[in-house]
Amino acid sequence: MEQPSSQHLWRRLERVRRRLDEENLDALLVTHGPNIRYLTNFQGTSASLLVSGNVCYLVTDGRYLTAARELIESIHGPRQTELVSVIHKYEETLGSLLVSSNVVRVGFEAARMTVRTHSSLSAALEQALTGGRAVPALVPTTRVVEQVRILKDDYELATLRAAGRILTTVASNVRRTIRRGRQEREVAAEIDATLRKAGFERPAFDTIVASGPNSALPHAQPTDRALVEGDIVLLDFGGVFRGYCVDLSRVATIGPPSETACRLHAAVADAQRAALATIRPGAWASDVDSAARRVLEENGLGKAFGHGTGHGLGLEIHEEPRIGRRETDREHAAALGSDGLLSSGMVFTVEPGAYEPDCGGVRIEDDVLVTDDGYELLTDVGRELWVQL
Repeated sequence: MEQPSSQHLWRRLERVRRRLDEENLDALLVTHGPNIRYLTNFQGTSASLLVSGNVCYLVTDGRYLTAARELIESIHGPRQTELVSVIHKYEETLGSLLVSSNVVRVGFEAARMTVRTHSSLSAALEQALTGGRAVPALVPTTRVVEQVRILKDDYELATLRAAGRILTTVASNVRRTIRRGRQEREVAAEIDATLRKAGFERPAFDTIVASGPNSALPHAQPTDRALVEGDIVLLDFGGVFRGYCVDLSRVATIGPPSETACRLHAAVADAQRAALATIRPGAWASDVDSAARRVLEENGLGKAFGHGTGHGLGLEIHEEPRIGRRETDREHAAALGSDGLLSSGMVFTVEPGAYEPDCGGVRIEDDVLVTDDGYELLTDVGRELWVQL
């Protein structure tokens, strides 16, 4: 099945509607593309979705009307959804729609709407009103759809499991492409081609191939630097499969590994194992980070680990849950989405790293699913230091 069914979409919408009831909202205006896709399967680059108690309105312009109509009428389309065409401007169309829908409190995605769009929509609402009626209130919301997306349904889990298996195969093939004399850009281009050949729609992000001192930069961009004897080579790559992202990192050396490479790799591998052992329903996301960070600190590498231990995976390469440092006020952090209790159905990366400037860096990353009694690895290829002789 290439897309979620109408039944999947209906269940997702019902979960969003329950959130609206909790926040005393009559409707939610969804403008973030991945959220619209999650609730409708619509993949156009320009659209809005108004979710109310018993009907949805998919608003798009003439470029996508035919595709949107065909989607709504298909077995993969959202139920009880009406198509609304933009005539002049999106804000004018949305203003008229909100007024005609008789909604009083309308949530909008505060982190996704610009001040300019908010001002234009507010003005459009004023213009659309007749008969002295009150202006619908635009209520800022955060993470309404994202908190639904954090728990993957059976379609998403099947897709992510398949994507993880494919990425594991790609990684096995990538291991053979690391050779002295090859440029970082050359290796990265071959990884991207391998991802597409394996069945991914595209890379999930800009592939990282960082060698020698470049490997000490966690998000280094591939350069023309050639791989030479003694290099640590950091590889970080992922793919998009049926819209869903997976991600993996491994480390190789050109020739026998140096003492630095062995020391960093052993510590990071231990840190990942400690983090994985912490994963279970009811654990805090920050506990996973703390477990990895503690091991690195014990090895004198606490300051060499400057990023979080992981991030959620799904329609976006970085989404909830966030696997980062523990904050003093956990409940406040949970409300903001920077921490939270793990639940069965969450999918995220576990990727501790250690980076020493001018020497090199190591990161080991895998994708995991939280299960009822622990976790399931979605990627599983050798985590040892890949030595290319």
